[in-house]
Amino acid sequence: MQFQNTLSFAQQLDAKDTLAPYKNEFTFPVINGKEVIYFTGNSLGLQPKRTQAYVNEIMNDWAGLAVEGHFKAEKPWWDYHERLAAPLAKVVGAKPEEVTVMNTLTVNLHLLMVSFYRPSAKRFKIICEEKAFPSDQYMLASQVRFHGYNPDEAIVEVKKREGENFWRTEDILQTIESVGDELALVLIGGVNYYNGQVFDMKAITEAGQKQGAFVGWDLAHAAGNIKLQLHDWGVDFAAWCSYKYMNSGPGNASGIFVNEKYLNRKDIPRFEGWWGTKKETRFLMKPEFEPMENAEAWQISNAPVMAMAPYLASLSLFDEVKMDILIEKSKLLTAYLEFVLQEIDKEIGSSTIFEIITPKERGCQLSVFLHGQGKALFDYLMENGVVTDWREPNVIRLAPTPFYNSFEEMYRFGQILKQGILKH
Repeated sequence: MQFQNTLSFAQQLDAKDTLAPYKNEFTFPVINGKEVIYFTGNSLGLQPKRTQAYVNEIMNDWAGLAVEGHFKAEKPWWDYHERLAAPLAKVVGAKPEEVTVMNTLTVNLHLLMVSFYRPSAKRFKIICEEKAFPSDQYMLASQVRFHGYNPDEAIVEVKKREGENFWRTEDILQTIESVGDELALVLIGGVNYYNGQVFDMKAITEAGQKQGAFVGWDLAHAAGNIKLQLHDWGVDFAAWCSYKYMNSGPGNASGIFVNEKYLNRKDIPRFEGWWGTKKETRFLMKPEFEPMENAEAWQISNAPVMAMAPYLASLSLFDEVKMDILIEKSKLLTAYLEFVLQEIDKEIGSSTIFEIITPKERGCQLSVFLHGQGKALFDYLMENGVVTDWREPNVIRLAPTPFYNSFEEMYRFGQILKQGILKH
């Protein structure tokens, strides 16, 4: 398609967009009397309008039924989490029995490490990407120390090549091979939070498992954003938050994936709790733990239904639209944004201002290094109704989200950005 950086062209794309009506399904912040152009779905997704009804339903059941809501509500609380499994499995490419929702992301990664990081005197090393999201760095270091190892020796970071802004798959595979039989675990963010790169999860999973290691993925920036096939790729485990592209609200419940080959097994170590024991005998209060036959065996406490209600509301949108349709629009929308940035760069003409550090292996995020520009430009964008994300030293992250961003917004953003650069 031959793009044009004009309002009429952007509006033509919107007129052909079958997802355009879904913009009205979300509530937007307002600045200076106008709805914002919202580019930070990679940090916190907008609130779906239908969320309020899902939350109100539980509040009303709590008021009218009190404890009986566990069993007599229209969506009984004791199995509320089960309603999320089937639609969520479609989003991440899993079987329903391989996923469940519980806790929050880093808590779940710690819990999954109980099962999938079992170091020995020889096999104790973990491979991750250089400068992983800080929470992952803290989690990995604390796990390694807990098991009596030195993080400087046990954690192997795959670095980017000198002068490059992205990781090369061959470097990751070579590192896996070189660590060899000392490798206990590979744990990488499926989409890097800083540069937006999508890793080759299939190839990396195969390589790690070939060395006898477990392979897991932090999918915080991947779930609801890119095509995932966790089951078909043979991934051992994964976890993700729900409040970015999945629009479930700040700090909300996390999803996990556990490959079916680890289900219904009593020889898998894990921290156990009441809600992981068999549903059929749970209320018999038996002293021995009988694990659920699905990923729910990793659950510990009963479901926080008021937190899960917004997630269920958002998943109903995903179930209506389907991931393939979202991804199709996402690719076109992101490509158009990239084109607009390049055109604005040409129009300003003094020198290259925008360096897109996101490689072609990407979801909907573009990370843009702003040469010669400071945080004043970011502040200008915010003041003029464009919500972006600033990362030091000079990077703005832009995530055009297919559910609620339009092509016209990409054009309008370009014009505001141009004005901001000329002012500063």
